[in-house]
Amino acid sequence: MAQLGEVTTLPRLLQANARERGGRPAIREKDRGIWQTHTWREYHDHVRDFALGLAALGFRRGEALSVIGDNRPRLYWAQLAAQALGGVAVPVYQDSIARELSYVWGHAEATVIVAEDQEQVDKIISLRDQLPGLRYVIYDDPRGLTQVRFDWLKSFDEVEELGRKHGAQHPGLFEAEVDRGRPDDVAMICYTSGTTGNPKGAMLTHANVVSTARTFMSAEDVRADDEWLCYLPMAWVGDSLYSLVLSLTAGFCCNCPESPETVQRDLRELGPTTVLAPPRIWENMLTSVQVRAADATPLKRWVFGRCQRAAEEAEILRSDGKPVPLGLRLRCALGEFFVYGPVRDQLGLRRARWAYTGGAPLGPDTFRFFRAIGVNLKQVYGSTESSALISIQPDAEANPTSAGRPCPGIEVRIADRGEVLIKSPGIFKGYYKAEEATREVVDPDGWFHTGDAGFLDPRGHLVIIDRAKDVGAMQDGTPFAPQFIENKLKFSPYIREAVAFGHEKPFVAAMVAIDLNTVGNWAERRGIPYTSYMDLSQKPEVRDLIREEIARGNATLPDSTKIRRFLLLTKDLEADDAEMTRTRKVRRRFVFEKYARVIEAFYAEEDEVPLSTVITYEDGRQATIQSRVRIADVGAVEPVHV
Repeated sequence: MAQLGEVTTLPRLLQANARERGGRPAIREKDRGIWQTHTWREYHDHVRDFALGLAALGFRRGEALSVIGDNRPRLYWAQLAAQALGGVAVPVYQDSIARELSYVWGHAEATVIVAEDQEQVDKIISLRDQLPGLRYVIYDDPRGLTQVRFDWLKSFDEVEELGRKHGAQHPGLFEAEVDRGRPDDVAMICYTSGTTGNPKGAMLTHANVVSTARTFMSAEDVRADDEWLCYLPMAWVGDSLYSLVLSLTAGFCCNCPESPETVQRDLRELGPTTVLAPPRIWENMLTSVQVRAADATPLKRWVFGRCQRAAEEAEILRSDGKPVPLGLRLRCALGEFFVYGPVRDQLGLRRARWAYTGGAPLGPDTFRFFRAIGVNLKQVYGSTESSALISIQPDAEANPTSAGRPCPGIEVRIADRGEVLIKSPGIFKGYYKAEEATREVVDPDGWFHTGDAGFLDPRGHLVIIDRAKDVGAMQDGTPFAPQFIENKLKFSPYIREAVAFGHEKPFVAAMVAIDLNTVGNWAERRGIPYTSYMDLSQKPEVRDLIREEIARGNATLPDSTKIRRFLLLTKDLEADDAEMTRTRKVRRRFVFEKYARVIEAFYAEEDEVPLSTVITYEDGRQATIQSRVRIADVGAVEPVHV
């Protein structure tokens, strides 16, 4: 059998791990407060039994198996079981609404869906008539489902038991099916976030993802004794690469939290050695720290502020390659004892050797904060079509302005109009059922057109400016990159989302969605009553608070791109309402169309605008709320925090 360095499909990697690391922990799941550990041998046996059960149910090579739910060992095992039989794994977002699920499952022609629990099974039952190719639904958690009787609905345990019987009748079948697998077989279809329309299914082969994992290991310090927390959506290509492929390639242990609500607690309890989180998670962590600091006693606030400033000053010097003076080093040493260490411990980052942010740009202030308190936070850049990896920042070269150096074996070229082009073994096989769309992004020479605008700096680092289609120019010709401005605003703990406008306009305006928790706490401390998000967001005091936060962001922007006018939305931007993707990227075209009246009011110098808010529920039903919303000028402001 092949050694770890030679295997080229995911099921073969699993076989090698079971043979060479059989007794070592492979994956854990927290259930009722207790971590349940499965070794690599047990991991292999579950995949084998489930695969044989699928074979007994008629699952065949080339068919698609989808999984839906929170991160669970059985959902990872199900994907590998399908791949062992030559099938394709199709993970979907667990919080998707009915319309999105119907499209993806129908487009992928899923014949089997493995669901976490009753909530997900109920979604499938409601869509059953729209999925004629679906033959079986298999559930993990039986609570609430033991009395449900359909011929096509089975428990995970039932399928494994069926597999053991099928294996006894057909000895060697599992191994034979794994041996039939080839590196260029499609391992998974990862659906893109769909910022401009329906999501597209990117076909990633075993060779794509395994070569990408090995590239990552050649660029980063990955160890077999690492601990990894699986909490990111399973449908995101980043989770597929790190929680499934990299774990199989490097042999480290994955850990599934008890629930999304316990992630922070489980993160602190586990103390993983490696961490990946999208910008929204880092921003939420920073917000929680800022809120705790604001709620502390005056002495603690003073100590935190002094230590934070010292840490950020030292980090700026280090990033510029300058020495840190002795006095500042002593202040940082005190800060490590009183502030930095305790904060890392509270966030579950005390053991982390490295941490990554990816999926979207992270604001420089947020990036520097974590670097300053001793978290080895670095930027990683990739896309679904590149198997999630293009460039990584080395430890000594981490900074908020670049996406790092292209990884070994990955070629980067900048096209005439500034678009970033990529060529690597990880570039996908193509979009499923969309040959024309594939030809639009992969040219005849094999270069993948990322759609991102960027450049290579003098050090060889890749710098991403924005999505190429989003970069524009203001009326006076000043370059306008909306994400850069939005990230400035989102550094504020009181701002959850922002959308900036300015292309071909005389000035920049912004729509802001407040953070309900932090603004709510702020209002409660000042005795400001409110009944709902809409009520709170339209309070004059809240408007003044956000005006001050915008003014603070403006202080670091050129005069021509400072935000002049803003509006507070009556609800957060939501993926269910098609305003955001499931990975929290603004669907700009849709937002511009939906809020066209608001944009018109910004530049017509109107003080109020009618706003029609459509709310979409999980079952697809919609409700509309009509309101009139105040548009405010930023101007000069007086502090309102005291």
